[in-house]
Formats: sequence, structure tokens, C-alpha cells
Amino acid sequence: MSIELKNVCYTYSPGTAYEMHALKDVNLTISDNQFIGIIGHTGSGKSTLIQLFNGLMKPTSGEVLYNGENIWNENYNLKKLRSEVGLVFQYPEHQLFEVDVLSDVCFGPKNQGLTKEEAQVQAKMALGQVGIPEELYQKSPFELSGGQKKRVAIAGVLAMNPKILILDEPTAGLDPQGRDEILNQIAELHEKRGITIVLVSHSMEDIARYVGRIIVMNHGEVAFDDTPKKVFSHYKELEKIGLGAPQITYIMHELKERGLDVDTTATTVEEAKESILHVLRGGGKDSR
Repeated sequence: MSIELKNVCYTYSPGTAYEMHALKDVNLTISDNQFIGIIGHTGSGKSTLIQLFNGLMKPTSGEVLYNGENIWNENYNLKKLRSEVGLVFQYPEHQLFEVDVLSDVCFGPKNQGLTKEEAQVQAKMALGQVGIPEELYQKSPFELSGGQKKRVAIAGVLAMNPKILILDEPTAGLDPQGRDEILNQIAELHEKRGITIVLVSHSMEDIARYVGRIIVMNHGEVAFDDTPKKVFSHYKELEKIGLGAPQITYIMHELKERGLDVDTTATTVEEAKESILHVLRGGGKDSR
């Protein structure tokens, strides 16, 4: 299941004094079983981009294809697309509306045509996958903590068995433990269910730790699209567009400048530890 953008442009308020070009000639392919991170400063176009992926917004020009078919062709089933390409917004209260947690998560499967009983099976499975205990099923979603709301919002999309899951800043406002728990559960879903994950985040550490590919947006264009190691090797260029690299990247470059021949492409604590120990044990130049 793939999403492809061909020469996509998006303009807000075209032909007015407020005209703004949010996306400019974007070409991208999101393929099966990828874990992708999208980063960019405020106004870079990343939020517009992800809303094009499942047809919430229509490009001003260019094509958005899902499995080779233009999603804006006449008679295309956008409802089916949105059940296969699920989007979880940054603010979960935008997606929660039912009287209790279980009913909220059941909404999507019931809308797909499942019976009440079938929808509950799907909903309970999804709630279990994001770590929501049964004692919260009958609570109002608006009585939950911020982290719990995010989990329920994710469960509401998971219950529809999407092929692609898009998450817009899923850890914003959470403490470190809550952030790690949600990201670990998302990574587990990627591994166990083979779901393609698209993660929008401002945390370079989170991006470096979890994703296999990074798309960097800048002023509506794709500035970089590569593996974390290759993207973060351009940390000075990233700084110029208001971003940066994981702290580990800066530490490893500092160590290198001080004469320790470490691997400056390390982007996680684990990689840095391995590289430093390798050099300290007399392993010689670490050029991995």
C-alpha cells in the first residue's frame, strides 16, 4: 500500500492578498512497512502535507495517488481511503466526542459496517494495544489525562485496521515516561502489524531513535529525504533552516574535535556508547 505525490502544490487563499504557498512541487513516495519521520519548523508545510495523504485536503495542483490511483478522480472512494490511511491529530480532543471511551473507539469500525459486537472486539483489541485498561472503558474521554486521550485517539484509528498510520506530534505535552511509552507502543505496532508509520515530531531524539527515513520540510519543499544518519550529517544546514540534530550528534562531533576518533554518524545514545567504548578499548578508528 503506497502513497505517491507527484508535483504537488498547495496554496492557501489563492488569488487574494493572503495567498500563501504551503507546498511547492513536492514529489514523494510512502511505501509499505516504512517508519518515516517528518520534521520541519513551524510553517514548513508538514501539517498540510500529511492532510493530503488521506484526502482531508485537495492539492491546488499535482496528483496524490494511493496504490497507483488518483484519489481525486471522480467516484474515488475517499471514505475507504481514510479507513486505510489513518490520521491522528496533535490535539486528541479534536477526535474524541462520544460519551465514553469504548463508544468512541467503536465509532470507526461501526462506520465501516461492523455490528456493535464486532466493533467492540476491534475496539478492545486496539485499546489493549495502546495500553488503556478496561476500568477506563466507561469513562468519558474528556475526563482522561492528556496522555490517555492521545492513546484513545490512536486506538480509535487503529480499530479500523489502517494500513498506514499518520501521527501528528503524538507526544506533545507529555512527560518523558509518557512519551517513551507511546512511542514504544507505536514502534511495536509497526513491528508486529507491519503498519507503515508516518511520525511528525519536533524531537530530533525521538526521530533518530525510531524512524528509518526522515523527510525534512522547509518553506513548502522537501529539503532532505534520507536515513537519519545521512540527514543528521547535514546538521549545520538543518540549523540554518531552524532545526538541528540530536544532542548525541553534537557530542560526537565535539569528541572528534578533541581527538577521540569516534563515529560522528551516531544518532542515538546506544550507538554513541558502542562507538566510544570501541575506541576506548583500543579498537582504533571507528568509521562505522
